[in-house]
Amino acid sequence: MPCWYYDKKELRETPSILDGISFEMERRYRKEGARFIMECGTKMGLGHNTMATGVVYFHRFYMFHSFRSFPRYVTACCCLFFAGKVEETPKKCRDIIKMARGILNDNYFYSFGEDPKEEVMTLERILLQTIKFDLQVEHPYTFLLKYAKCFKGDQQKLQKMVQMAWNFVNDSLSTVVCLQWEPEIIAVALIHLASKLSKFTVQDWEGRQPQHQRWWDMFVSDVTMEILEDICHQVLDLYQSTQKEGLQPSSPPQKPPSRADSPTAVKPPNPLGILPSAVQQQQAPPSASGNGSLLEVSNIQSIKTLASGVPIMCASSSPCYQSVSQGPTPLGQTPGYHLYHAPPPPPPPVVPLPAYPSSSWAVQQPPPTHYAGGAVPPPPMPPNLPSGPSGYYSTSGRQPQQRYQ
Repeated sequence: MPCWYYDKKELRETPSILDGISFEMERRYRKEGARFIMECGTKMGLGHNTMATGVVYFHRFYMFHSFRSFPRYVTACCCLFFAGKVEETPKKCRDIIKMARGILNDNYFYSFGEDPKEEVMTLERILLQTIKFDLQVEHPYTFLLKYAKCFKGDQQKLQKMVQMAWNFVNDSLSTVVCLQWEPEIIAVALIHLASKLSKFTVQDWEGRQPQHQRWWDMFVSDVTMEILEDICHQVLDLYQSTQKEGLQPSSPPQKPPSRADSPTAVKPPNPLGILPSAVQQQQAPPSASGNGSLLEVSNIQSIKTLASGVPIMCASSSPCYQSVSQGPTPLGQTPGYHLYHAPPPPPPPVVPLPAYPSSSWAVQQPPPTHYAGGAVPPPPMPPNLPSGPSGYYSTSGRQPQQRYQ
């Protein structure tokens, strides 16, 4: 089975970061995609396990691919659609897209291309290969309830603490703790955080042994306080970053991916270190217009998507990268935005058809209907047949039997 847990160094060297996206923007994209899955799944009546499975697929997917190659909201819809199948709570693809259309504005929904359903269905195959067909995912919810049933104390305070820990588990899906630690350790850390904030101290629990110094020693071993505090700080930092992002416009929308993009993120050769203008626009600070969008619809250049055949448009101020399937650049282009069109194929050669003999086109004469002696005689009778009336039964006078008596 593949290992889905990474250290902090690997999380700072993701394909998105290597593709020019900052660490903070990459974390913001992850959080927006995870919250979109939660919001869309909640409005569609999906269970918490289905939504959490979709979020875990989302985080694992972008450990192998870049946000520049695959827009986050298209991937989020694909992960939710696929998680519904795995958790046996399926939803139709068109219903998920319809829900996404109601949640997202025009700038963000533009990344779905001209055929959103085909976009999601195509990405589903890439998602399945990326997660290496490892479909089963465990979540902290199960372990949270399992551990809480063993605690002793005031039931009212215990219920309040469990509810707070459950909310922390929901919010932890917007972070990358699911890529760092097992769900058992995450459940222990968030119960510890909720007990501190709700002032419920776990003093006794069922099954306690003399060698157990803390309550989680009965469930997980070799878990230090530093690990638990690191998980708690990552969840608490999420609320601080949310407050800062509330004062800023929303993150820039993304363009649809190219059909020629490789399933594995490959950075194009760029020895001069010059980014295309579309990339520079996404990295530029938000505009001061206050409309909440960085790129207007009129400024977004259409590119070839997985589901449409729109040609790629490249800025003249930067080197243009084209795939092999798009063909060479036509000669004689003027500066500015130009299109990549493969030259039209040459017309087929004109092959003259051979002349047919005149006899094959001659009109067939109808057979004669009269001979010299008069009308055409009738054909001869078949041999060995009586001269009287012909029939299935012989002429011996036998009467035909009835089929039904």
